[in-house]
Amino acid sequence: MQQFKYSEFNQKVYQKQLDNGLLVTMLPMEGFHKTYAVLSTEFGSIDNTFVPDQKNELLTVPDGVAHFLEHKMFEKADHDAFDLFGKLGADANAFTSFTQTRYLFSTTSHLHENLDVLLDFVQDPYFTEQTVAKEKGIIGQEITMYNDDPSWRLYLGMLGNLYPNDPMHIDIAGTQESIQKITAPILYDAYRTFYQPANMNLFVAGRLDVEQVLAWVEQNQAVKHFDAPKLPKRTAVISDPTANDFIPFRTLTMAVERPKVMVGLRGIQSFENGKERLLYKWRINLLLAMLFDETSANFLRLYDTGVIDDSFNYNFEIQRGFHLATFSTDTDQMEQFADAMIQILKEAPEQLATVKNQFEDVKHAMLGRLINQLDSPENIAMLYGGSYFDHATLLDEIEILRSIDYDELAIAIDQLVKPERLSVYQIVPPTK
Repeated sequence: MQQFKYSEFNQKVYQKQLDNGLLVTMLPMEGFHKTYAVLSTEFGSIDNTFVPDQKNELLTVPDGVAHFLEHKMFEKADHDAFDLFGKLGADANAFTSFTQTRYLFSTTSHLHENLDVLLDFVQDPYFTEQTVAKEKGIIGQEITMYNDDPSWRLYLGMLGNLYPNDPMHIDIAGTQESIQKITAPILYDAYRTFYQPANMNLFVAGRLDVEQVLAWVEQNQAVKHFDAPKLPKRTAVISDPTANDFIPFRTLTMAVERPKVMVGLRGIQSFENGKERLLYKWRINLLLAMLFDETSANFLRLYDTGVIDDSFNYNFEIQRGFHLATFSTDTDQMEQFADAMIQILKEAPEQLATVKNQFEDVKHAMLGRLINQLDSPENIAMLYGGSYFDHATLLDEIEILRSIDYDELAIAIDQLVKPERLSVYQIVPPTK
């Protein structure tokens, strides 16, 4: 078992890869009563074309399979895993993203039993055509709900602008049409391919005994049969790495009180390893905070002139295969907002130079927010990025952020900020 020490925070992270390929990471937190566990698989909504386990040819599955699979994993022939967690006093949940599916619980007691439930229900698939048919109605309602959410439609619309030919622009849950094509055999193909232990990891944080937890997990896995560890074969996420396929502008009419607008910036930089990705991520986060944080001159100027309000938000995300920055607000001055965001980004080097003296304050504030997350087992576990970031923990991210100096932000600008990859998406109310 590997041990990673973080003396400044009096923390240690323990990690071991089991013989079946499952990576177990543990962060004991002295003085805490709660324990939080997350079992993740590197399988998300964008993984819709792959070579199924023990087969040789690529298979393209309907959009929404990863999310559908997440829903169905809890239901077994004679029980529901949620009921088992409830009897053991645990709070359980699951979610699917573009690149991962995660199953989790939090508890203050019966950790051993809850870990067994988590591992057992995720590693024991049960699908029938009858249960699949029933789930289509439930997920269909969820899709309808998200389709009526203007904020989600704004975000998904921007993804459609930046990645019009790639799976990111499809709702994670799929579409009403695509989920009707999902069958039990398709779910089993996806499960056997992506739910192999070698493609999964277990993260446990909070009150725990490391040796004890590892022994429990090893005992659980030892009585199960798994094929030799191997990673799934899937197609590349991006069809055009040069980003020449992006759409500069689109608009959607919805029943909203005020118009919504988002400016998006597609990144095309690639990296050799997870540490480089995290360094890139925090350089960009620092850059955007310098330019757009609510204490910045840009924010205050646009707020005072009514171009933006408290709904203004900026975000940078980097996931397996793609990354982007977004800037959004509710505003009656859509053109002025889009023009302002684009102008600021075009002038990023000059803008950055004018606020150089604020760099340390912005960085310390960002570090403070990250360090504050160390008081939460949930946040530590949920911020764990998995294999795409070389299994770095929140403690590693703090060290990376602390290492960045002002001059590195120029590198971030050069890597991300390209005016030819900027796009605008609007949601407007119906004309009266």
